[in-house]
Amino acid sequence: MIKEPLFNIISLNHEENSVNTVLEIHQYNEIFQGHFPDHPVVPGACMLQIVKEVVTKALDKPLRLIKADNIKFLSLVEPGVNHLLQLDIAYQIIDNDIKINANLRAGEVVCMKLQGTFQTTQS
Repeated sequence: MIKEPLFNIISLNHEENSVNTVLEIHQYNEIFQGHFPDHPVVPGACMLQIVKEVVTKALDKPLRLIKADNIKFLSLVEPGVNHLLQLDIAYQIIDNDIKINANLRAGEVVCMKLQGTFQTTQS
């Protein structure tokens, strides 16, 4: 059985200190069987993982989140309703730290905001 990924990157635009991405959430991913069977929503931890994976891909470095200064989950991401998402990330590299401000949106609705710090890990 082939497992459906949680998301695919439709487009990724990386310019100086910013990453703008369009993502597609797969509504048949197995995570939605438990979160929640009658009303599937993307878990907050998965939203954080999506940010990490996009930053990792854009910077082509293995990263780990070391500090989440501010996380706000503002609206549910329902894969059957809003499966296309926009992720906008502004970042600064200071020494070994990558400080980010990220916004995850479904259309005009902001679903999550994150201010945090990543560090490069050993691959």
